[in-house]
Amino acid sequence: CLAEVALSLLLSGDMCLPEMKPGSLTLNVRTLTAELHEGLFLSHLLLPPCENEEFVQTESVEWFHQLLPHHVSVEFDKTNITLSMHSQKKHLNWTLKSLRMCYAHDDEQHPLKSFTPELSFPQSSLEIVLDDGLLLSQSRQRILCVNSLKTSLQVTSLDISGSFIVNTCIIHYRHQEFAHWLNLPLDYLPTPFFLRRLPHLDAPVMISSSVSNVNVSVQLGDTTPFALGFISIDSQNLVLHQRAAVSLENFWWRVGQGSHIQQAPHPPGKHVWGEALVLDFLSLQGSLNRPHTETSCHAPSLSLESNLKGLQVELSETCALCLSRLLSLVHLPPDTEPQQPDAAVVHCCRCSSLLFFDSPSIKDSLLNGESFVLFVGAVSLRTDSFRILSSAESSRVSLQGLSLSLVKTLTENMETCCPASETLNPVVNLVAITVWYHITTHTLQVQCDGRLTVDWSPLDHMTFYQHLTEAQACCRMLCAEADGNKPGAPAGGDGGSGQAKALCVRLEMSSAHLTAHVGEQSYILLLIDELSASNHAGTVHVRTPSLIFNFDGNDIVSFNGLDVEAHAELTELQMHRETFSFLTTPHNRVWVFTCPSLSIEFPYQYNFSRTFDKAISVQKWLKSLHRPNRTSTAERLPPDLVFKVAQFSFVFLDDVFEIKLRDNYELMKDENKESAKRLHLLDKKVAELRRQHGELLPARKIEELYSSLEKKHIEIYIQRSRRLYVNTPMRKSLLTWTISDLEFVALADHSLHGPEKVMEQLRDLDGISPFPRDGLSLVIQWCRAVKFKLSAFLVRIRDYPRYLFEIRNWELSGRLLGTEQDGHPRAVRNETIPLGLPWGDVTVRRNVPPLKFYYDFRSTIQNYTIVWGPCWDPAWTLIGQSVDLLTKPTVDPSPPLTWWDKSRLLLHGRWFMDIEQANLHQLATEDPYNTTENLHWEWSRLNFDWTPGQFVFKGNLNVNVRTASKYDEICFLKLPNLCMTLDLQWLCHGNPHDHHAVMPCCAENIADVISGLPHDSYRAFRSENLNLSITMDLNHHSGTGPLLPRILLYSSTLRWMQNFWATWTSVSRPICRGKLFQSLKPVRRKLGQHYKQMSYTAAFPQLEVFYWASVAQQRGIQVECSKGNVFTRGTQRLISQAGTVMRRLISEWNVTQMVSELSQVTVHLMASAWDETAENQVNAQRKKTHLVSLSSLSYQRQSKRMDEEVSKDETNASYTHKLRLVDLRASWTTTNRNVAFGLYDGYKKASVLKRNLSTEALKGLKIDTQLQTKKLKPPLTHLFSSSAGTSMLQKLIEETDRFVVFSEEDSGVSDQLCGTAACQTDDVYNRNWFIELVNCQMMLRGTETAGCVLVSAAKAQLLQCEHHPAWYNDTLKQKTTWTCLLDCMQYFATMEPNPSEQMDKQLWLEVKNIEEHRQRNMDSVMELMEGGQAVGGMVSTTTDWNQPAQGNESQQVQRIISRCSCRMHYISYSHDINPELATQIKPPDLRNNHQKEDLLNKQAGAVDTFTLIHHDLEISTNPVQYAMILDIVNNLLLHVEPRRKEHSEKKQRVRFQLEISSNPEEQRSSILHLQEAVRQHLVQIRLLEKQIYSIVKAQLEDQPNDDLTELHNTLQNQLNQEKNDMQMKSEELNILIRCFKDFQLQRANKLELRKPPEDVSVVRRTEIYFAQARWCLTEEDGQLGIAELELQRFMYSKLNKSDDTAEHLLELGWFTMNNLLPNAAYKVVLRPQSTCQLGRQFALRIFSKVRPPVGGISVKEHFEVNVVPLTIQLMYQFFKRMMGFFFPGRNVEEEEYTDEEDKSRMVTTGIPVKQRSDDTMTPSKSVTQGLNRTAGVRKSFRKAPEHPVDDIDKMKERAAMNNSFIYIKIPQVPLCVSYKGEKSSVDWKDLNLVLPCLEYHNNTWTWLDFAMAVKRDSRKALVAQMIKEKLRLKPSSGSDLRGKVSEGKADNSLQQQEEDEKARLLIGLSSADKSSAKKSIFSRRK
Repeated sequence: CLAEVALSLLLSGDMCLPEMKPGSLTLNVRTLTAELHEGLFLSHLLLPPCENEEFVQTESVEWFHQLLPHHVSVEFDKTNITLSMHSQKKHLNWTLKSLRMCYAHDDEQHPLKSFTPELSFPQSSLEIVLDDGLLLSQSRQRILCVNSLKTSLQVTSLDISGSFIVNTCIIHYRHQEFAHWLNLPLDYLPTPFFLRRLPHLDAPVMISSSVSNVNVSVQLGDTTPFALGFISIDSQNLVLHQRAAVSLENFWWRVGQGSHIQQAPHPPGKHVWGEALVLDFLSLQGSLNRPHTETSCHAPSLSLESNLKGLQVELSETCALCLSRLLSLVHLPPDTEPQQPDAAVVHCCRCSSLLFFDSPSIKDSLLNGESFVLFVGAVSLRTDSFRILSSAESSRVSLQGLSLSLVKTLTENMETCCPASETLNPVVNLVAITVWYHITTHTLQVQCDGRLTVDWSPLDHMTFYQHLTEAQACCRMLCAEADGNKPGAPAGGDGGSGQAKALCVRLEMSSAHLTAHVGEQSYILLLIDELSASNHAGTVHVRTPSLIFNFDGNDIVSFNGLDVEAHAELTELQMHRETFSFLTTPHNRVWVFTCPSLSIEFPYQYNFSRTFDKAISVQKWLKSLHRPNRTSTAERLPPDLVFKVAQFSFVFLDDVFEIKLRDNYELMKDENKESAKRLHLLDKKVAELRRQHGELLPARKIEELYSSLEKKHIEIYIQRSRRLYVNTPMRKSLLTWTISDLEFVALADHSLHGPEKVMEQLRDLDGISPFPRDGLSLVIQWCRAVKFKLSAFLVRIRDYPRYLFEIRNWELSGRLLGTEQDGHPRAVRNETIPLGLPWGDVTVRRNVPPLKFYYDFRSTIQNYTIVWGPCWDPAWTLIGQSVDLLTKPTVDPSPPLTWWDKSRLLLHGRWFMDIEQANLHQLATEDPYNTTENLHWEWSRLNFDWTPGQFVFKGNLNVNVRTASKYDEICFLKLPNLCMTLDLQWLCHGNPHDHHAVMPCCAENIADVISGLPHDSYRAFRSENLNLSITMDLNHHSGTGPLLPRILLYSSTLRWMQNFWATWTSVSRPICRGKLFQSLKPVRRKLGQHYKQMSYTAAFPQLEVFYWASVAQQRGIQVECSKGNVFTRGTQRLISQAGTVMRRLISEWNVTQMVSELSQVTVHLMASAWDETAENQVNAQRKKTHLVSLSSLSYQRQSKRMDEEVSKDETNASYTHKLRLVDLRASWTTTNRNVAFGLYDGYKKASVLKRNLSTEALKGLKIDTQLQTKKLKPPLTHLFSSSAGTSMLQKLIEETDRFVVFSEEDSGVSDQLCGTAACQTDDVYNRNWFIELVNCQMMLRGTETAGCVLVSAAKAQLLQCEHHPAWYNDTLKQKTTWTCLLDCMQYFATMEPNPSEQMDKQLWLEVKNIEEHRQRNMDSVMELMEGGQAVGGMVSTTTDWNQPAQGNESQQVQRIISRCSCRMHYISYSHDINPELATQIKPPDLRNNHQKEDLLNKQAGAVDTFTLIHHDLEISTNPVQYAMILDIVNNLLLHVEPRRKEHSEKKQRVRFQLEISSNPEEQRSSILHLQEAVRQHLVQIRLLEKQIYSIVKAQLEDQPNDDLTELHNTLQNQLNQEKNDMQMKSEELNILIRCFKDFQLQRANKLELRKPPEDVSVVRRTEIYFAQARWCLTEEDGQLGIAELELQRFMYSKLNKSDDTAEHLLELGWFTMNNLLPNAAYKVVLRPQSTCQLGRQFALRIFSKVRPPVGGISVKEHFEVNVVPLTIQLMYQFFKRMMGFFFPGRNVEEEEYTDEEDKSRMVTTGIPVKQRSDDTMTPSKSVTQGLNRTAGVRKSFRKAPEHPVDDIDKMKERAAMNNSFIYIKIPQVPLCVSYKGEKSSVDWKDLNLVLPCLEYHNNTWTWLDFAMAVKRDSRKALVAQMIKEKLRLKPSSGSDLRGKVSEGKADNSLQQQEEDEKARLLIGLSSADKSSAKKSIFSRRK
C-alpha cells in the first residue's frame, strides 16, 4: 500500500452559460487523514512526465485558463497526514488546522505579454494561507510548528508581484530522529510546469516576504544542541530591475546545553553567554547591473548596501564543534561521486537565474553597522559602528569606537554590552580606524583617527594567547572539516602567482598610547603622535613627530620628528663601507633612523633599573612562550644601522628642594643688597628732612618711617619669593649631556657575522687576555664596523658655568664587538612573573654574566676639554646615586666591584685619539660657580693611545695657573714634545687580564660552593691594589724647532699651589647618606686609596726653571740644566683611626726611592732695582748673578727605616736623601746673600702666616704625663752605657770612624765645642740628608774690597739629622743638625787684579787643582809656572767653567791655605713639632731651685749654633788678602738679622702679659680676633688684586685711559698699604700664638714662666776652632814672607743675644810668631815663656761684649785681653812691616798724643780727665786718621761705589769704622823683652818687664787708635822698668874688661854715646837737637 487517505469534502461551483465557462469553484476538505508510506516516495508515480523543453505557448495558456474557472478556492480543515517508513516503525505526523488556496484570473483585462519569446499571460492572482501547522516525530515531539503562513502571487499586465508571510515558526531538529528522512530521494518534488517552461520575462517582478518569530533548535547526535531564530525578516526583490532588500530583526544563535529550550529574547544591551550569534537588526539592499549587450565582455556588477546593528558573535569550542558537525552533515563525503543531474535539474538551474546571479563582480558595496561585539572565549571585541564600502577600484572598512577587553570573571550569565568608550579596563581602545585597499595600485592603507590605547599585561597576554590558541584550533578543525569534503585541488598552484605584485602598505595614526604592565606597579607607556608608516617596493618609511617612552608615569625617552627608513640598498652606505678595508660584503640592507631631537630624562631618585629589568624578564618570557625551540639555522645577515640625531640630550633631574634652596639663597643675597639700597635712600631722605625742618621733625615720625621700611622689606621679599618662577622657569637638571649633529653608522658584514667569525674577532681585539682552554660559550655575540661623527659633545652639571666634558668635532671609526658569556647553572637567576589562575607564576631564567665590549677605535677630535674640581663632589655623588638607579645591581652576593675593576671586566681593546687641542681644568675653589681659579693643563697636537693597562700621551703640554688677579695667565710649566706613559699594574690574586674566568654566582646557589672564605666570585680578578708608573720623556724631538722645557714660578704661584693642594686633598662630606636618605650602602673606595705604589720617571734634554718672589720680578732664581732624568717611587699605607667611631682611613705616602741625575746645572740669582710695588716695571732690567753651577747631580732617596739599628758611621748609615754633586761651583756675595735671604724671608713669612691662620694654630701638643718611665728606643751607642769603661770604649770606636783623624789632645778640645756636643746622635730619629760633593769650590766676595776668595774641596759630605723633640729651658723644641765634612780643602785668593778687567767675571779653579793625589806633568809650561801644591803657590783660573784655563784669558790666584780637612756643624731649633713625635715626649723634670742653675748651662740651651773646626792649617796671606778675608767674614758670613732685638722685646712683653694675666685663656679670644683681622686683610688683598687684574685686562683690550690709570695707581697704593698692615699683624699674631702655646704647655705640666722680662737669652752661637795653624804673613806680592804665626788650639766663639748684643771670645792655647824678614836678628818674635802646652791652659784669651750700634757706631761694652807671660824678641823693621800689614796706609812713626794728653788718658777710674786746650792732637784728627783700616790698600783693588757718595754716605762710612769702647781691661802681663832698633841704635836683650793692667772707659776709637793707645800707655809704663833693669846691671870683671880692651878701642866712642843716651833718659832730660837722628821703638819720626 502506498498511501491511505480518509477525508470529507464539499465541492461547489458555477458555470456561465451558454459559453460553458466555469465561473467559480470551491473545494472544502475537512478531517483529512492520510498515511503515506515510503513506497510512495520510491515509486515513479510522482516523477514528472518527460516532455519536450519547448517554451509555453500562448495557446496553451489560453486553453488552460479556459478550462480553469475565474475563481478557484480550495480549503482544508483539520488535516492530519502521517508519513511512515520501515513498516510504520518510523513515522512523522503533520497536523494542519486549515489551509486555504484561492486562485482568480481576469480575461477582460490586458494580459501580461512581456515574455521572450512572446507569450500572453492573463491577469491572475494566487493566495495560499496556512494556519496552525504542526509536525510531530514518532516520539510525539514537535519538529515543526507554524502559526500562520500566507503567500500570494498577482500577475498584471505590467508586472508580477508576490508576497510571503510567516508568523511564529518553531523548528526542533533532532538528527537521530530525522536523519533517515533526509535519505529519501528528492526527485518527487513537484515542479510547476509553467515555471519550467516559462519564457524569459521582461516585466518587473516584485517579491516581498515577511517572516516573524522563527525559532529553530538543532541537536546533531551527541553534539551539544544549538538553536537559532529571529523575530522578523522582511525582504523585497525586484527581479527585472535586479534589486533586492532584506531586513532582519533580532536574529540569534544559541549553543550549549538547554539552548533548544525556547527562551525569552535577550535583554537589550546585554550579551547572554552561550549565544554564538546575535543580530539586533540587519538591512541589506542590492542591485545588479548587467551589460546592455549580450556580447559585452564586461561581467555584471553588483551593488550592495547593508545596515547592521547590534551584532554579537561568541566563538567558543562548543560553537566550533556544532559548526564542524553541521559541516560534516551538509557536505558530501569526499568519496561520493556526484551524480549527473538530469535535464529537469538543469532546466531548474536555468530558471533560477531569475533570482540569483552567477559570479558577478561587486561594483559598489556598502555595509553600515552599529554595536558589534565579538567574544572569543573571555576576549571581548567591541565596536560602536563600522562601515564597509567596496568598489571596483578600492575597498574601505571604517570602524568607530573599537575596544578589546577581557572578561576575567563570570559572575552572571550575561555580560553588559556597553559602548567602546565605556568599557571597563579595555586592553585596546581605538576611536576610529579606516582601512582602504586600492585594487589597481595593490595598496593597503590604514588610517586611525583619534587615540589608539593599548593596555597590555602578562596576564592579558596569556589570556589572549590561550583563547587565540583555542580559536586557532577550532578554525583548523573547521578548515580541516571543510577541506575534507571538497574535491582534491591540483597540487601545483597557478603559474602566474609568483609574479604577483607586491603589496604596498600605508599606515596613518593620529596618536597612540601603548601601555605594557611589567609588574604590579611598574609599566611602560609608549606615546605616539601622528604616526605614518609605508612599505613600498621594499622600502619601509616610518615617521612620527613625537614618540615618547614613559616609565611609571615619567617621560624617559622622547623622540621629536622621528623618521625611520629601511632600504634594500643605499648608496651612502657604500662610501662608508669603502673606508673599512676588512669588509667583504659589497652591500646590505639598511635601516636609517633620523631624529632632529632625542631627549632622555630621568627624574630624581627614580628607580629605572627595577622597571627595565622586569621588562627584560617579560621579554624573555614572551620569547620562550612564542619561540620555545629556536633552531640555530643560518641566519640572515643583520641590516646596517644609520642613526642621525641633530640634537641629543641626556638629563638627570635634580632634587626640587635643592633647587629651591639655592634659588632662595640667591634671592636672599640680592634682596639684602636691595634692602640696603632702600635703607640708604631713606637715610638720605631723613637727613634732608632734618636739614629742612631741624628739631621740628618728631622722632616718632622717623621711627615710623624705618618701621614701615622694615615691613616693606618683608613684603617685597615675600612677593619676590612667590614670583620667583613666574618669568624664569625653575632649573631642573642635575646632569645634562648633549650631543649635536650625531651621525652613527653600524655596518654588518659576513666577515664579522657568525659565531666562528665573532670568535676570531674577539681573539684579535683582546689578545692580551688568556682564552679558555675549553672554548667560550656565548649567549649574545655580535660584531659591527662602527663609525660616527658629531660636532659637539657637552656634559654639564647643574647650572655650573663650565662644562664637565666639552668635545668639538669628534670622529670615530673602528670595530665594536659585544658578547655575553653563557653562565653555568650557578650563574643563572630565576625571575618570577605572576600570571594568576589558572596558570600560576612563571619562572624565567636570566643569565647573570654581563655584556662585555671589545673594540678597536681610532678617533680624531678638534677640541677636548675636561673640567673637574672637589667643589663638584656633592653634585657628582648625587649623579652616582642616579646612575646606580639606572642599572640593576648584580644578584651576586660578592662585594661589588669598583668602577675601575668593572671597566677592566667589561671593556677590552684599543682606543687611539688624535686631538688637536686638549684641556684639563682643575678647579681650585670651593665655589662650583667660579670660573677663574683653576689649574689648566693644555695639550696641543695630542696623540692618546689607550690599551689595556697603559695610557700614552704624546704632544706639547703647557700647565697654566688661571686666577683673576694680577698673577693671572702664568704658564708655569711648558713641556714640548712630551711623551707621557701611564702604566697600570693591577695586583690581583690571579691573572689581571683573565676576565673570561670570572663567573658570577646567584645568591641561591652559594651553598654549592664549599669554601672556608666568604664567597667572592671576583676573588681572582678583583684588584687588591694598583701600581702606577708615570713616565715623561721629553727627548722626542719634532720638526717644530728646538723648544725647551721651562718652569716659571712665583711665590704667589706656590701659595696658590698650596691652596690648590689643600682644596684637592680635603675630605669630602657624605652626601645624602644614612637612614634618613635610605642609603646605607658601604662607602665606595676612591681610586686615590687604591694605589699601593706609584713611580714617576722624567727624562729631558734641557730644562729651565725660573722662580720670582713676586710678579714684579724683584728677586728670583734661575736654574738651567742639560740632560737629566728623575725617578721616584712612593708607597701608600692606609692607617685606621682608633676609637669606636667609624672614621675614614688616613692615607700616608712614603717615598721609598728617588733617583735623579742632572748634568750641567747652573743656578743664578736675579734681582731688580725696581720696587716690588712697581707693577709697570715688570720688564725692567734685571741683574743676574751666579749662585751655583755643577757638571752633574745625582740624587737618591730611600724610605725611612725607623726601627732598624744602624751604625754611627755617617758613610754607612741609611739616610733618607743622598745627594752627589760633581764639580760644584758656588758664589756667595752680598748680592746673593741679600737675594737669598729675601727669598727665604718671604717664604718663611708666608709659611708662618699659613700656619697661624690654620685651625690647628691654637691646638697644643698632647704630652703623655705617664711617659716618665718610658724611654725612646736607644741607638747602638746606648747599649754600651753600662759602665765607664764601656763608655770610653764606645768613644774610641766612634772616634775611629771620624772623617778626619787628629790627636787625642786636640780631639778633647774640639769635643767640648757646643756644636760638636749638640750633634750627638743619641736622639736621632731621622737621618735625613747625605750630600756628597766632589771637586767643589766656592767663591766668596766681600763688600768693601775687590777680588775674591776661592774655597775648594776635593771631597765633601754634608749630613742632616732630625732629633727627637726635647725640653730646653722650659720650652719644647725640635732640633735639626747639619754636619759638613770636607777633605782636601784649599783656600785661594786673588792677587792685585788687572785694572782693565771687569770685576763681574767669575773666576774658577780648574778641576786638576782641586783633585787630590794628582800626577803632575812637569812638561807643561803652565805647570812649571804654578807653585805646586804648597801654600802660597799660584794656580790658573778660568772664567768659563766648561773650558780649561788655556782656552780663554786666565788669571792666577794664590793658594792661601793648603790642603786641609774641615768639619762644620750647624744646629737649628724650631717650635714646629711633628705631631707624630709628640706622643713620645715626656714632661720636663721639675727643679725646685731655679737660682742655682749655671749661667753657662742656661746659655747652652736651644741656640742656633754654627761650628767650624780646622785641624791643620797652613795659611799664607798678604795685606790685601787679609783685608779681603776680614771683609768677607765681617760683612758676608757673620751677618745677623737686624730686627731680632725688636722681635725679642715683643715676645718678652707678651710672655709678661701672660704671666700677670689672671685668666690667660682670655688671650685665646684675642688670637681669634687677630686671626680674623689678618684674614680680612687677605680677603681685601685678593679683592684688590682681582680689581687690578680687571683694570689691566681692560687696558690691554681697550685704548689707554687716564681714568683707568689713576684708578690703577690708587688700587695699587691701597694694596701696598694692606700688605704692610697684614705683615705687621701677622708678626704680632705669630708672637702671640707661640707664647700662648708655650704657656699652655707649661701650665699643663705645672711649670712656671721662669724667664723674667729682663732676662736675655742667646739666640745664635758661632764657633771656630783650629787645632793647629801656621800663618805666613807675606808682602803684597804674596811670595816674600814677613812673619810666620803658629797657632794651636785656636777657638773663636760669638754669641748673639736676644737684645741684639753679642759676645766675642777668642782663646788660643799656644802661639809662636817667627820673623821671616831677611837678616833678622831674632827669628822668634813672640812666644809664651812656659814651654809646656797643657790642654786646659790658654796662652791668649780675648773677650768682647758688643752692644747694638748707636748712630752707626759699634758699641763695645766690655773688652778684655788675657795673655800668659810672653817672651818678645822684636825688631823695629819687623814691627814696621807688621803695622803696615794689619793697618795699611797708616804712618806708624807719627805720635798721636802729647805727654800731657797721655797723662790725661792714663786713668783707670773710667772718669775722663779734662783735656787742655793746647793739645797738639784733636779727637777729630785721630778720627780722621782712622777712617779705614784698609785705607792704605791700592785704590785699584777697592770697589768703585755703586752710587754717588754724598756727605751722609761719608758719615755712615766714618761711623762704621769707629767703635765706642765703654770698658777695656788688659790685666798685667810679665814680659821678657828683647829689642833691636833700627841700625842698632837701641838694642835690648832679655829685659824682664811687667805690662801693668790697662783699663779704658768711654772712648770712641778705631782699632788703630786702640792699638796706638795701648802702645803709648805700655811705653810709659815700661820705660821706668827698663831704666831700672839697666841700673841693676853688675860691673864687669877685670879679666873681662881686659879682654874687651884687648879686643880694641874702636867701639869706645859708640858705647859712650849710648851711655849718655841712657843717662839722659834716666834723668828725664830732653835734647831734641841731639836725638833728632836717633829712633827707637817708642819714638816717632819728626
